[in-house]
Amino acid sequence: MFALSLMLAAFLIVVDQVLKLVVDSKIELGKVIEVIKFGDFKIFSLTHIRNTGAAWSIMSGKTWFLVSLPILVCIAGIFYMYKVRKGSKIEIVSVAMIIAGGVGNLIDRVRMHEVIDYIKFEPINFPIFNFADICIVLGAVFFCLSILVADVKSSKAKKLDKNKGNAS
Repeated sequence: MFALSLMLAAFLIVVDQVLKLVVDSKIELGKVIEVIKFGDFKIFSLTHIRNTGAAWSIMSGKTWFLVSLPILVCIAGIFYMYKVRKGSKIEIVSVAMIIAGGVGNLIDRVRMHEVIDYIKFEPINFPIFNFADICIVLGAVFFCLSILVADVKSSKAKKLDKNKGNAS
């Protein structure tokens, strides 16, 4: 499962970089392309921007930190995936997704000192994001869910063991 997860991460990194390449070459910087709207109500747009920070441009200009953190997270994630390689598939895949998102944005930061963002969800005031960000968020959600599922299974197993001990 470890090798498959690394291949998944590599695939997601390629998808991220291809999408960013298309956005960079086909959508003018700052241009908004409305993709889904109902009358005047906008739902989803493609908006090519560059971000030198993280979400909502926090830590803008702190490139050293925004490069160092994903490197550390990726190294820790790879070691963790190897350690639990025979464990929960969702847990390993979720870490691979986090790694892929981190590396996708890391490539941009190292190459251009900023990240290409392009997905805008219009109904709320939310930062414009990219595919790598989606990988990170979904990976984190799935990782948390895998921990919750493992905790529930562990609790049920302990109750069964306890009930078997009381029945004797």
